[in-house]
Amino acid sequence: MQLTILKCKLHRACVTHSELDYEGSCAIDSDLLELAGIREYEQIQIYNIANGERFTTYAIKAEAGSRVISVNGAAAHKASPGDRVIICTYAGLDEQELQHFKPTLVYLNEKNQVTSTGDTIPTQAA
Repeated sequence: MQLTILKCKLHRACVTHSELDYEGSCAIDSDLLELAGIREYEQIQIYNIANGERFTTYAIKAEAGSRVISVNGAAAHKASPGDRVIICTYAGLDEQELQHFKPTLVYLNEKNQVTSTGDTIPTQAA
């Protein structure tokens, strides 16, 4: 059996641009793509913390070191500059692969600078 598992995420990224007339996608600083393990043209899920929107698009590279997170095309209606978002990718893994798999978690501040990384999410307390 294959299960869909969180592969990686950029947590609380800050949208820097929203380009309605650009070809649809999400441009992400290529340094952040590499750190998180997101491939160019890979499908991504974006969860907008500011307004609750959840949408699917694909990642493209923005200039390394630019800290750009640009939501483009139709998705530009769902996120505005300054919005904080969670950008996730998922993978289909079988039971054997799951035994040793850990997601890549990258936590960002409001300037899209890395504040920490990890591979586990703490257990939520009641």
